[in-house]
Amino acid sequence: MSTDVPRRLLGRDLRRLLRLRLRMERREPRWMRIDEWRYKRVEGKGWRRPRSLDNKIRKEVKGYPKRVKVGYGKPRLVRGLHPSGFEEVMVYRPEDLEKVDPARQAARIGGSVGLRKRVEIVRKARELGIRVLNVTADVKRVLEGERSPSGSEAQGT
Repeated sequence: MSTDVPRRLLGRDLRRLLRLRLRMERREPRWMRIDEWRYKRVEGKGWRRPRSLDNKIRKEVKGYPKRVKVGYGKPRLVRGLHPSGFEEVMVYRPEDLEKVDPARQAARIGGSVGLRKRVEIVRKARELGIRVLNVTADVKRVLEGERSPSGSEAQGT
């Protein structure tokens, strides 16, 4: 599977920016909502802007979680790109692959797509030389079952 996965040829600047983004993400604090550490009902719900007058996060008081700011943003050229450098395109049908540019885009199969259509999408993507970012284990199993000369797995013996 790994031998026929298309790779994006990245320029020197883009590769450098992707590495920079990775270093920036590692240094970025975990964004916390106020009282997330205190109440279970608030925990893990994501960031909300602190608004109250006495809010310690809004005031940026020492010892409280960091506040979200523009300065934590990533480089504009690599914003929204997959770590491989591809731009992600959601795919729900095999026909959607015709809109994907294999040189700079990769396909991500939608979560609501069933196994049969997933296999069709992966087959067509291989023909067109398009990278699929989320090929599941069951799709790999079905595709490997087609290739294996001994059809013992396919027959269920």
